[in-house]
Amino acid sequence: MFRFSSFVLLAGAVATTVAQVPVYGQCGGSSTTTTTSSPTTTSVASGALPSSFKWSSSAPLIYAKSDSEMLAGIKDPSIIYYNGAYHVFASTAKEAGYNLVYITFTDFSQAESATFHYLDATPIGTGYRAAPQIFYFAPQKLWYLVYQNGNAAYSTNTDMTNPSGWSAPKTFFTEPSIVQQNIGSGYWVDMWVICDSSNCHHFSSDDNGHLYRADTSVSNFPAGWSQPVIALKDSPDNLFEASNVYFVNNEYFLIVECIGTDGRRYFRSWTSPSLTGTWTPLAATQSNPFAGAANVAFSGTPWTKDISHGEMIRTNVDQTMTISACNMRYLYQGVSPTASGDYNALPWQLGLLTATNSPC
Repeated sequence: MFRFSSFVLLAGAVATTVAQVPVYGQCGGSSTTTTTSSPTTTSVASGALPSSFKWSSSAPLIYAKSDSEMLAGIKDPSIIYYNGAYHVFASTAKEAGYNLVYITFTDFSQAESATFHYLDATPIGTGYRAAPQIFYFAPQKLWYLVYQNGNAAYSTNTDMTNPSGWSAPKTFFTEPSIVQQNIGSGYWVDMWVICDSSNCHHFSSDDNGHLYRADTSVSNFPAGWSQPVIALKDSPDNLFEASNVYFVNNEYFLIVECIGTDGRRYFRSWTSPSLTGTWTPLAATQSNPFAGAANVAFSGTPWTKDISHGEMIRTNVDQTMTISACNMRYLYQGVSPTASGDYNALPWQLGLLTATNSPC
């Protein structure tokens, strides 16, 4: 998620600069079955990640309703498949600002008609909230919704499907000094939490070419965070925002949204054996991206040229962010190539990418 006064995106050359950081902690991951109250861990079938990706895109599936909210767009989705249904948390966008919405449906054919539960009417409250991430923190038997509210915020719920059950916003930490020193004219955005067997890790971006990571122990979560460090750095266009980090086939998989030489959004990707280790480029160029115009096929004229902020569909819903490389699907935001004007007022919509070169 990012805020422009107008829809003008700067272009930059594609480069790869990987910042090395000390290696500590442990790798690990587990999966989750879908029970009504307390998901439990089990194994997930997984193949090795391919060195290049190919996708087909759906038409827009979720978009702003014509209702009293008078939204311009729906953005920044976080999605899980749990108890026989898809559950989507997303940003609601309009020129006046951002908040959050919850949507659930059993099949994507029902997404258009699904009820929008606006979370500003819950204890999450009004004001700026954006870029959610949903997961079940198994050690506490609690659902966490992580989001930005100017700082790194979260709410908890014993029943993720009950919108009124979310707690009022709390803060992991406020904007750290390392971000203030490096952010330039960017924004501190797009919080992401993933845990290994010992520690939880908080990733965030600054729209200025830096990916940050802070750590705490699983037993101390959501408190006890270390001072963030720069986990990865590059030019602002080549390491922009909207990071996702997953555990796949005994390694960690990072994707970050970037801005191409044509001004359009796409994703680069990296792998690492550890959440605190060096990130090695995988599909990390505009011509060979994780997802972008170069490798996404549409039926007919593409409805968007931007493959922007999204999330992999997870059937494992716990804090390990474990996914399979088999038959991946990625819910993303796109916008009409002819859209213009204030960034917050653009008609962003959500579409679904389906892998067409699954390794298994």
